[in-house]
Amino acid sequence: MSKLTPELPPDAIDRVIDVAMAEDLVSGDLTSVVCVEPDATARAIANARHSMIVCGGPVFTRVFERIDSTVQVETITPEGQRATAGGELWRVSGRARSILAAERIALNLVQRMSGVATMARDYVDAVPKGARTRIADTRKTTPGLRALERYAVRTGGAHNHRDNLGSAVMIKDNHIVASGGLREAIERAHKHAPHTSRIEAEVTNLDELDIAIEAGADIIMLDNMSTSDMGEAVERVGMIVGPKPILEASGGITLARIPEIATVGVDVISVGALTHSAPAADIGLDFALNGA
Repeated sequence: MSKLTPELPPDAIDRVIDVAMAEDLVSGDLTSVVCVEPDATARAIANARHSMIVCGGPVFTRVFERIDSTVQVETITPEGQRATAGGELWRVSGRARSILAAERIALNLVQRMSGVATMARDYVDAVPKGARTRIADTRKTTPGLRALERYAVRTGGAHNHRDNLGSAVMIKDNHIVASGGLREAIERAHKHAPHTSRIEAEVTNLDELDIAIEAGADIIMLDNMSTSDMGEAVERVGMIVGPKPILEASGGITLARIPEIATVGVDVISVGALTHSAPAADIGLDFALNGA
């Protein structure tokens, strides 16, 4: 069996694989059936085509298990390590037809996961040494793949934002309109939310920041604000006597801006691009028939 951790629960992984198998194998693998002898065995090596952070080994293994429990997968490069171009990631051995049937599903998933992990590592590495700022993702994930993509973000060294709509109170622009104003939204949240839930509010300028502070927001998202305004926000929060709200920078965050934003002292930088714009890593499966 593959080594699935609590971070990659079997039920979440199997749901994704079930959908992928229904897409790709609904009519079987016609090419392999008509071209490959049923008793043929083979070996294959998954190789990195460029530098990347490796992510998804347990998922890769699980795909082959689900299609054929006799197929063996060996991990060569552990999760979270950087592989260079040409580096071996996983080795596969077993029935040739089974390997061919599982190949595209397995590669699609680990290419996506490794791409997310690689981008996450790039953003984490851009934070200057000594800065206390953490990099986080957002809920802008691929529908159905959130568990895998969020795991990939963590594998890359970044952090996760709220997992779903029920995880925390997060007051954004449309909530503010629907509530009749920023202060009103925060006050209603304090009145009705469970005491275990933090309240986050989005602000777009320093006037709204002051309102959010006065209304008692636990986390304040600085949305699409200039770096200088973020610095002013950090100073204003720093003057608060007693518990201080967490400051989160968000909106239009690029890799180039990470050092300057982290330097002003915000607590969190949330980056939707980690999951909605990460390019898939290029991983190939080099195949060889046993006895050939």
